[in-house]
Amino acid sequence: MSEHPNATIVREMSEAMASGDMEGAASRVADDIVWHQIGAAPVRGKAALAASMGGLADYDIKWETHDLLASDDHVIGLGTATATKAGASLTYRTAEIYHVKNGQVTERWAFSDDTKAITDFFG
Repeated sequence: MSEHPNATIVREMSEAMASGDMEGAASRVADDIVWHQIGAAPVRGKAALAASMGGLADYDIKWETHDLLASDDHVIGLGTATATKAGASLTYRTAEIYHVKNGQVTERWAFSDDTKAITDFFG
């Protein structure tokens, strides 16, 4: 059975981000994206999202996808992230919900098993 096209969009976006191909990731994101982050205010717009990602340059973040579940409007990604900075690391599980329209991610919400640990680590 082949993967739903919306799952492919999210998978390709995630893989591009993981490889440092921010242009490739951005091509799968709508100009008016709303990116809901764990423990922070939403980021609105592709330019603001790109600027916010610059703050993560000091971190090495690895994402392991457990599953992607997709419909014609949404994708849910389940996975584990490990972030490392200056010898310290944090591993956490997330569920991410993506709204996909016309082949682009228009909104993303992220939820974790330990919001406080995430805000402390990235704060």
